[in-house]
Amino acid sequence: MRNVISGLILLFLGSILLNNCLNSAVKKSVTDGQSLVNKLRKLYSSGDVSKWPAAELDASVKKNFKDIGHLSEIKFPEDNPHSQEKVLLGKTLFYDPRLSGSNQIACASCHDPELAWTDNKTLSFGHDRQLGSRNAMTILNIAHATSLFWDGRAKSLEEQSSMPIIDQREMNEHIDLATGKISKIKGYEILFEKAFGDKNVTTERINKAIATFERTVKSGSTKFDRFIDGKSEAFTDDEVIGLHLFRTKAQCINCHNSGYFSNNEFENDGTAILGAKKQDLGRYLITKKLEDVGKFRIPTLREISRTGPWMHHGVFTSLTDVIRFYNAGNPEAQKRLSTIYNGITLNSQKSPMLKKLNLTEKEIQQLEAFLGTLRSRTVRLTPPTLPQ
Repeated sequence: MRNVISGLILLFLGSILLNNCLNSAVKKSVTDGQSLVNKLRKLYSSGDVSKWPAAELDASVKKNFKDIGHLSEIKFPEDNPHSQEKVLLGKTLFYDPRLSGSNQIACASCHDPELAWTDNKTLSFGHDRQLGSRNAMTILNIAHATSLFWDGRAKSLEEQSSMPIIDQREMNEHIDLATGKISKIKGYEILFEKAFGDKNVTTERINKAIATFERTVKSGSTKFDRFIDGKSEAFTDDEVIGLHLFRTKAQCINCHNSGYFSNNEFENDGTAILGAKKQDLGRYLITKKLEDVGKFRIPTLREISRTGPWMHHGVFTSLTDVIRFYNAGNPEAQKRLSTIYNGITLNSQKSPMLKKLNLTEKEIQQLEAFLGTLRSRTVRLTPPTLPQ
């Protein structure tokens, strides 16, 4: 009996000791975790990018890598310099549905400033309520893009400006007819004269004015901008860890870098859905290069929490789902690797950078928390009074 009691006492004392050890381990883990957060907070909010932890980069992107940070100054082309008069003209044209065949659709129909300059639709409606084939990209900070549209078909905003006008599923108007309609509106005469020196209305001037206005559409200061400028208290602990994950384990930094949060390149994330009814060959449709099958332009992540639904086909309705998609490495891509298009067999392989990341649910939440810091205040833009 005495041995049994002694054994129970030893067992009791052992459980207390084990519990104390476990509590100590938990406390140490919490302390270590907080210590890491504090260290990262100090480095990232130092105002000195050189002090940041090294980004985990794929070998293919190291040569041209530019770390995330502030947006650079907007540059206007020499043949289309900035002027407030040209911006006003461009803004007016941007909102004018008379550029469309139906006189009902304007550029602003799909790029609403109160919706982060998108329309928050999976696919946009155009002429006669036709659905477009891709999600409308935001034009926020578009001055920093080196090509336009998901497939990069336009190399400048001046070139891009006419494309929605003549697209049969968008504004469905011949560009000469659109220009002719604007030239017959007397109220436009003074706007063109102030912007270009005379009243002459041309397609080139319309394109230049719209492009000039679009270059002025930019984000305001974000929580991220303030944090890296030294306001260390601007970020929560989860946002600090999310920023670090973005540049390391989550691998986002490989494509979404620079102050624009895009490298302006094209990548294949395996969402072309080759062989399906809604397959999208991406950049191949422009270049006809086999290596471009299924590639799409890397979008900016600034304002990303406001520009859903996401991806070129707009199928993701939450950022959490987007992150989970990349965390899994899109294994579904292996099921649709080829298709026959115009008699040519086309093959598509997702980027080798797209692989399983093994992010935990907590890390997914932290990464999404960081992405939320890339938004600025919603712009309340008063639409211009259209000339008559």
